[in-house]
Amino acid sequence: MTTLLLADHDNATLGSATARALSAARELGADVHVLIAGSNAKPAAEAAAKLEGVAKVLLADDPSLDHQRAEPAAALVVALAKDYDAIVAPATSSGKNILPRAAALLDVMQISDIIKVVAPNTFERPIYAGNAIETVESTDTKKVITVRGAAFPAAKEGTAAAPIETVAVTPAESGSAFVSESLSKSDRPELTAARIVVSGGRALGSSEKFNEVLLPLADKLHAAVGASRAAVDAGYAPNDFQVGQTGKIVAPELYIAIGLSGAIQHLAGMKDSKVIVAINKDEDAPIVQIADYSLIGDLFTIIPELDKALG
Repeated sequence: MTTLLLADHDNATLGSATARALSAARELGADVHVLIAGSNAKPAAEAAAKLEGVAKVLLADDPSLDHQRAEPAAALVVALAKDYDAIVAPATSSGKNILPRAAALLDVMQISDIIKVVAPNTFERPIYAGNAIETVESTDTKKVITVRGAAFPAAKEGTAAAPIETVAVTPAESGSAFVSESLSKSDRPELTAARIVVSGGRALGSSEKFNEVLLPLADKLHAAVGASRAAVDAGYAPNDFQVGQTGKIVAPELYIAIGLSGAIQHLAGMKDSKVIVAINKDEDAPIVQIADYSLIGDLFTIIPELDKALG
């Protein structure tokens, strides 16, 4: 069984979710070929070639693949699919955009957001906001799978680089065109890859208090900043801070939840964190019930004391 892994990258670097999806792909029990689809993407291909368990890297380098729009990328995946038993991608924005289209073109059912490989044709995935785990057995001859990165360890670099093979690209017709992008820049770690996440909720009261209370603490801990949907909807934090079922899925070593109740949608996005600390005045809040450590009290008193203790 040979598996094709569609990499998540920005042409220059490889997304951290790719190494985690590689760990899942290797559990299917066969060679893994990594597809780098992009423009001027050789640096990303070289990074993929260094990962342990990669048998070969396929580099599809063409201007039509820049920004990984769904139509040309899915057409490329379909063109390559005949040589593979499974097609895997991390469940990132890019993977969730491309693979469903590829699955439809291949006329197979996609298996989304898996958290465990039970067998080459059997997988586990969360449903009902993570409150139940569904076991899915696929009878399709070709599996199309997206992987929840938080559920798998990242593959490490190997001792030898895999060969890089260039594949021809036939530009596909597309009903969309890239217009522009506006990227947020921060010295803090990227939310889904951070070891520590400091997350705030609606109890912070305003965007000014959100920034005043959370950001200094996050900077001292070298942490990423997250937020509940309620905080994002209230305008306290930008959309890319949102953690939860409709936001980003995180599994850091330490998750500090400040002033958020822990609605089921939020818990679905962070409950795989190794250690959870809740700071909340409500001792019956859902987040307190799942936390490893809880500080019950006024966050506007506790956080300055914590910040002072950190020096």
